[in-house]
Amino acid sequence: MIEELAAAIPSAVARLDGVVERTPVQFNPRLSQATGSQIWLKREDLQPVRSYKLRGAHNLIAQLSAEEKAAGVVCASAGNHAQGVAYSCAILGIQATIYVPHTTPRQKRDRIISIGKGHVDLVMEGSTYDQASTASKEFAAAEGKVLVPAFDDPRTIVGQATAIVEAFEQLSAVPDVVIIPAGGGGLLAGCAAWLRTHHPGVRIIGVEPEGAPCLAAAVSAGRPVTLTDIDTFVDGAAVSRIGDVPFTLVQETRPELFRVPEGQVCSEMLDMYQVDGIIAEPAGALAAAALPTGGVGPRIQIPTGSKVLVLVSGGNNDVARYSEIVERSLIHEGRKRYFLVNFPQQPGALRRFLDEVLGPEDDITYFEYVKRSTRDTGPAVVGVELSNPDDYPFLVQRIADVGIQVDEIMYGSPLFRFLL
Repeated sequence: MIEELAAAIPSAVARLDGVVERTPVQFNPRLSQATGSQIWLKREDLQPVRSYKLRGAHNLIAQLSAEEKAAGVVCASAGNHAQGVAYSCAILGIQATIYVPHTTPRQKRDRIISIGKGHVDLVMEGSTYDQASTASKEFAAAEGKVLVPAFDDPRTIVGQATAIVEAFEQLSAVPDVVIIPAGGGGLLAGCAAWLRTHHPGVRIIGVEPEGAPCLAAAVSAGRPVTLTDIDTFVDGAAVSRIGDVPFTLVQETRPELFRVPEGQVCSEMLDMYQVDGIIAEPAGALAAAALPTGGVGPRIQIPTGSKVLVLVSGGNNDVARYSEIVERSLIHEGRKRYFLVNFPQQPGALRRFLDEVLGPEDDITYFEYVKRSTRDTGPAVVGVELSNPDDYPFLVQRIADVGIQVDEIMYGSPLFRFLL
């Protein structure tokens, strides 16, 4: 399948000419200095729809027959593929019915409607991409419309692969390593097929979110499997089941696979925004979050001095999400902790906690207390932000010394999920 797919890529490049932007490949000083390597970013967040998904969507839709175009198309998406379909349908004058999960950020939903220019009917279905996908397939079959898969179709995959072709044309030398985000596997599969055909010596790494590792699960099982519970935060890559076609290609190309915690992705998003001036969505920062920058969390190993190409897949991030992004980043880095504190119901108990437990530069960022006058103690949920995460053991010791019953609310517990 690799040879057949790779052979179709040049035609896709020509087909997309004048439709997609030739997005820049930019040297990144921050990541290069932190890793001791040359880090280059392929800025697919600068596409007209702010993600690479336009490539696959248009490559498929443009090849439909006149009858198929007249019938209309259907797709499911977490947001980015939908924008690609909407953009293509607006250009070609085709009507599209687009299914998105209820978790799709409002910013993406509004953009889908705007980009479609009257050619889109938007339907919200389910809480995950996979649930929306099931509904879209049923609707397409019932109405006789053409399904445009987000990743599980050779035409979509071939279109996505044009991003890597373009990037290699822009680089002055072949990179040692290519790092690609992975959700349903279409982008990784297409890029890997082209690389194995034209540059077999390049190291290929696919990066998945820790909360939705459907590709790693499929590789481990030897077949695509459906994950029963996923974290949808990295919405552009939060897929329960890898596509059959991408899985076949991944088996043949054998890229390395790596997982990154969602909080680590948030830290990279913030660095991109604050230092680089790049507005990346979670999936857009996914690949860069795996780089060995010395930050908290698992990192891939790259020899110093390597030339590394990292694909920034998208920039459709809702500004309303930044409070959660900051929160997840602080928790991941150990700067934010939550405790259930049983305060003695007596004057000065809170003052004692502040004076004897908190460090001089620590801060209480969350406090919720319900007084129970018939009991000796009253519980309070307290969020503490540490000025230095290395001070945590000393905070725990001061809690023990003060004699107040304090239990840490651990990440992933039901109460913690209520807070975040």
